Amino acid sequence: MKKFLIILGIVIVVLSLLVLYSLDSGGFFRKVTEPNKTGNILQSLNILGAEDIAISRQDSFLIISSDDRGAHLKGRKPSGGLYFVDLRSKPYQPKLMTSEFKEPFYPHGISIIQLDTSTFRVFAVNHYQKSHSIEVFDLVEDSLTHVRTIQDEALISPNDLVALDDTRFYVTNDHQYPYGWLRPLEDYAGLALSDVRYFDGQEFTKVADNIAYANGINYDFERELLFVASPRGFLVKVFRVEQSMNLTHIEDIDASTGVDNIEFDADGKLWIGCHPNLMHFSYYMAGKSPTAPSEIVTIDYRGAGDYDVKSIFVDDGSTISASTVAVPFGNEVFIGSVMDEEVIVWQK
Repeated sequence: MKKFLIILGIVIVVLSLLVLYSLDSGGFFRKVTEPNKTGNILQSLNILGAEDIAISRQDSFLIISSDDRGAHLKGRKPSGGLYFVDLRSKPYQPKLMTSEFKEPFYPHGISIIQLDTSTFRVFAVNHYQKSHSIEVFDLVEDSLTHVRTIQDEALISPNDLVALDDTRFYVTNDHQYPYGWLRPLEDYAGLALSDVRYFDGQEFTKVADNIAYANGINYDFERELLFVASPRGFLVKVFRVEQSMNLTHIEDIDASTGVDNIEFDADGKLWIGCHPNLMHFSYYMAGKSPTAPSEIVTIDYRGAGDYDVKSIFVDDGSTISASTVAVPFGNEVFIGSVMDEEVIVWQK
């Protein structure tokens, strides 16, 4: 009996330590009590669940990925869509471009790349039931034409992607297990099991792994650097892209917050939508909390070991909940969210 009690006590202590670690590493004890959002909200765009935003600065437009994730929680499955926003015309007027796309469409991460003077290629992660795909479109002016659907067993749980040209891209899998009890274990235990895959136009290759919830991803073409967000680790992972398209890990940047989608400004600085408290974020995503805190950080990355991380926008969820992306354009920043009903245009 005494031996049993000792073993039981050890198990309880270990489980308690695991729970404490999960809470602490998820930012549960971080209190967002002093919002930092100096500036003005210039406009709110009525776009639901704008989880990701891509920009073309040269041609002055945005593509916004939208999905009604709140409806999904209630068993309804309205199709999401991609919106076009002309940045040369104010007030901004989003236009839905995918109303004619007949396949079930629940977009997540997106990426665009210019093909010629008039055509852009748009890549979008699509979550349909337990299968996933990458939908490929061509964009001319503000109209989309569907080009291709890419499905593969390598797309275990795709989150975000970055296009390299008209066929090639990197994509993150945020989980190793697509469903079942091991999936939440990855989240709450912070298991570093997710990965990055490279698609060469024909097949996928795993090029990075051992990442805790691989999320946002973006590529600096000039410096040949790939940045990957690991919100469960509060890290931005930096990789050098080799000629073979394999990745060499350079370093991890501690962002001290749950980093999500990564965008660049005109000077190459990283802008990242973040979740300062991942536990509150999970409650919000499960419909158990009406709000979740938001944060925007920037990273001025000059080279290995030489960077500055700054928190420039913090909100308790009263202005925008669960920010996932921040795209700067001039003195404005477009901030999207995983479930809120709007994109806010913030003047920094």
